[in-house]
Amino acid sequence: MRFRRDAPLDPGQVTDARGRGVGPGGIAVGGGGLGVVGLVIYLLITLLSNGGGGLGQLAPLDNQQVGQGATPADIDTQCKTGQDANTREDCRIVAVVNSVQKFWDGVFQRSNRQYQYVDTVFFTGQTATGCGTADSQVGPFYCPRDHLVYIDLGFFDELQSRFGVGSSPFVQAYVIAHEYGHHVQDQLGVLDKIRGNQPGPESLSVRSELQADCYAGVWASHAVETGLVEQLTQADVNDGLDAAAAIGDDRIQQQTQGQVNPETWTHGSSEQRRRWFSQGYEKGKPAVCDTFSGSI
Repeated sequence: MRFRRDAPLDPGQVTDARGRGVGPGGIAVGGGGLGVVGLVIYLLITLLSNGGGGLGQLAPLDNQQVGQGATPADIDTQCKTGQDANTREDCRIVAVVNSVQKFWDGVFQRSNRQYQYVDTVFFTGQTATGCGTADSQVGPFYCPRDHLVYIDLGFFDELQSRFGVGSSPFVQAYVIAHEYGHHVQDQLGVLDKIRGNQPGPESLSVRSELQADCYAGVWASHAVETGLVEQLTQADVNDGLDAAAAIGDDRIQQQTQGQVNPETWTHGSSEQRRRWFSQGYEKGKPAVCDTFSGSI
């Protein structure tokens, strides 16, 4: 996955709070009162119940701090063009955010609706969010209470070391596109229907996550058309499929617990996540992402 060298980037769609220990609104983070997350185990169903949606439950991280060594950069001056996105990870995420939001803006316009642009927040350690205080162990997530996507970029290293998923540019793009899929759901009123839903293989939370995977695939199908992405190869798509499969509930449970319990699923199986991403990518239309009707 490469970006057009001369494509202009809009770093204004990313809030860089790395190393600051504060939320995007400038509120200092204190101890305790973690709201949507616990200190060690982050249960995504809790996030959903309190108004958040994330990529997947990464199980106990044994008090590891992901991405603590990250150094904040001035993305406003460093992330100007697609060439910067081809050489810097943070600029790459800026480019993906720009591309994903440009795509959904067009989709909404064609439906005579207005898409709400929202920021992605880079953070390290701990940050305040509208859904509570989060730290780096939670992984990327979308908070509908403040309409922001949150990510510690060290998540990608953790994804690789714990689950064997490469940190290729498109894996990172898939993660971001999935979270913005939740933002699309939020604007369409989907997230309102799943608050308080119980886990399970046919649960609304699983259906919501699979739809976000499908939406990520739809964006990927049109990524080049947004003018920022120069090339998307089959190898890139395969990387996204591998990432989707690696964070299926069944695979994570088998790896971390030694057994699979579908009654506790919140995101769906590896096969389901691959299949719904593929559905979106191959068909290229949001309408094919109806995971709330029939069997999944």
